[in-house]
Amino acid sequence: MARHVFLTGPPGVGKTTLIQKASEDLKSSGVLLDGFYTEEVRQGGRRTGFDVVTLSGTRGPLSRVGPDPVPGKRECRVGQYVVDVTSFEQLALPILRNVGSGGPGRRVCVIDEIGKMELFSQPFIQAVRQTLSSPGTVVLGTIPIPRGKLLALVEEIRSRPDVKVFSKKEPVDLKTEQQFTYRAGRMNKTSEPWGR
Repeated sequence: MARHVFLTGPPGVGKTTLIQKASEDLKSSGVLLDGFYTEEVRQGGRRTGFDVVTLSGTRGPLSRVGPDPVPGKRECRVGQYVVDVTSFEQLALPILRNVGSGGPGRRVCVIDEIGKMELFSQPFIQAVRQTLSSPGTVVLGTIPIPRGKLLALVEEIRSRPDVKVFSKKEPVDLKTEQQFTYRAGRMNKTSEPWGR
């Protein structure tokens, strides 16, 4: 049976918006949750990068447009973006390491997203695997659609028997949104929120 739920789809279809809505609904119904999402950073109408934002509101850079390497940091690039692995790890890793250690009861861990930028961090990859295997922890996350070179961890997640993946194909995809929101809402009502 599926215990974790992931949302996939092309950029700009509203995966993060849907994750945020589901997180707010869960929190308002008393479910214990922690995690993070990624958010575009815009300047003068142009996207200049991405930030990591924790559910508690802490924010830090994930990437920025940059022709030159960031001094003092190892250079990891996705297209025009230079990934700040150190900043990402400082925000994401404590959440993943602590989500399963909060005592008895189910916890929801929001991970938006597990993509190319985030996968430059080997400790993040290990922490995601550990979180997915933690009893009492349910992951609500996003993964990219398969394009070009496949991402090993993403394909591993897709093939897990305890994962249900929903595909959001366009900004207005009411059927997927309703199914995803319904299943996310069941997290506080049953031990197997995703069914068969």
